[in-house]
Amino acid sequence: MTRAVRFDRYGDRDVLYVAEVATPEPAAGEVVVEVKAAGINPGEAAVRAGAMHDRYPATFPSGQGSDLAGVVTAVGEGVTEFGVGAEVLGFSFGRSSQATHVAVPVTQLVPKPPRLDWKVAGALYVAGCTAYAAVRAVDPKPGETVAVSAAAGGVGSIVVQLLALRGARVLGIASPANDAWLTAHGATPVAYGDGLGERLTAAAPEGIAAFIDLFGPQYVRLAVELGIPRNRIETIISFQEAQELGTKAEGSQDASTREVLAEMAELAASGAIEMPIAGTYPLDRVADAYAELEQRHTRGKIVLIP
Repeated sequence: MTRAVRFDRYGDRDVLYVAEVATPEPAAGEVVVEVKAAGINPGEAAVRAGAMHDRYPATFPSGQGSDLAGVVTAVGEGVTEFGVGAEVLGFSFGRSSQATHVAVPVTQLVPKPPRLDWKVAGALYVAGCTAYAAVRAVDPKPGETVAVSAAAGGVGSIVVQLLALRGARVLGIASPANDAWLTAHGATPVAYGDGLGERLTAAAPEGIAAFIDLFGPQYVRLAVELGIPRNRIETIISFQEAQELGTKAEGSQDASTREVLAEMAELAASGAIEMPIAGTYPLDRVADAYAELEQRHTRGKIVLIP
């Protein structure tokens, strides 16, 4: 038997529980991974609450989680890429990674670089691939100014660093508590709240070339008001506004390839980018982990350690 996070109906965090379930068996082309770390994400909370039912309906009982890193314990027919004992990281499309063991297609896994911390490896997929997609969507050129909302969050902290690697000047919108971290990672901090538009304009008198929204619709509207070209406004969360205003809305699904994940893993392992870990929780405290996440003030990622 293995242990896995489950919920039987849409609702608040109290619908989450940990169940004893049969240990998965690998189908052809799959491996079973003993999970060492599994990141949690705002999208999972939205699915659990039913807010994403129209786009991503749940079937009950539902598992939870996409991010994972761990050690291969069994291989299915036809698998040659990994053997038992291989250290891997990747993603599950089956809402199943928040568990002690999970069956995953080998096409959704890459080798874990030996230097990469397990917690970072287990939280890299959603945040890393989303950040990659968001930066690619606005195609920053060296010297251009790019504004980023929620710049110190799980995705934002990576976006800021990817933009800096591409030579962009970054305006990082966040709370003043994150000023030192943003400055140390190549961004100019700009406090969120009333008067943000004026502060952004003052910080970039030469103009803002692109805007990446990682928080909510008010930022998409603000970017339009600031005169930023709509094909260079990107949001990972405000889908309705993106459709209405003609901006971009690319996310992890647009960069969910082994090539992108391997590139992000190497950047993290080499130290070219840092993924802050805001906290870790055992599987039994999954509801507490989401309680911290849903405050929307964490710097970096929260990780379950099964």
